[in-house]
Amino acid sequence: MGAQAFAGRIAFLAAATEVAGKARERLVARYGDVPPEQAAVIVALGGDGFMLETQHRFLGRNIPVYGMNCGSVGFLMNDYREEGLPERLAVAQAAVLHPLRMIATTADGRAEEALAINEVSLLRETRQAAKIRILVDGKERLPELICDGIIVATPAGSTAYNLSAHGPIIPLGAELLAMTPISAFRPRRWRGALLPNKAVVVFEILEPDKRPVAAVADYTEVRDVQRVEVREDRSISLTLLFDPDHHLSERIIAEQFTV
Repeated sequence: MGAQAFAGRIAFLAAATEVAGKARERLVARYGDVPPEQAAVIVALGGDGFMLETQHRFLGRNIPVYGMNCGSVGFLMNDYREEGLPERLAVAQAAVLHPLRMIATTADGRAEEALAINEVSLLRETRQAAKIRILVDGKERLPELICDGIIVATPAGSTAYNLSAHGPIIPLGAELLAMTPISAFRPRRWRGALLPNKAVVVFEILEPDKRPVAAVADYTEVRDVQRVEVREDRSISLTLLFDPDHHLSERIIAEQFTV
């Protein structure tokens, strides 16, 4: 679409910070504002956390989101500039993402579902290390992992918690998921795995009464889980927009050479 296609069709959303709020006021004064449901594009003002919140808020509606960094990290955001916004939107490149669907079964038998754009994490709840059995596509791959937790990350999420846990960075087009242990004790030399994005991962919690575990899909937490299933949900698409010189694929590659 050309720049004129965005005239009067931009929704500006801001994180709950003074910097983001003032940026929104200036942009609305300059370009106008419409409700997100009527917008051709949403411009999210904040950091990566706010981008994540915005994507979750509009899951399933497939409204493109263009982020401008008014936060700290901003890996998923473009540079903040007020001038020429419609022109930037007209040439922006799309990155289409699919979330992970988590189905967590709790100790009392409840099944709770949540979606994760970045990652699903299993985390020990007490001082006791977690003991977890891992199955991939119905086949046992690890009978017992003793650890602080484990992560399944999307390519977009591979540069977030997964990277801080020394997991691999995955290019967007690789059609892979990263499985990364957190402080693994046994097997001590196991560093995780790369899985095809069609894989169905099941975690079974061993000794759940003694070693309780919580499951977290982005920021939705389910405590005292006994079984957690994770798979990519390709029925849901998320579209992020990036400046041509700031595309997410390029940033993921560049991050691997950052020292």
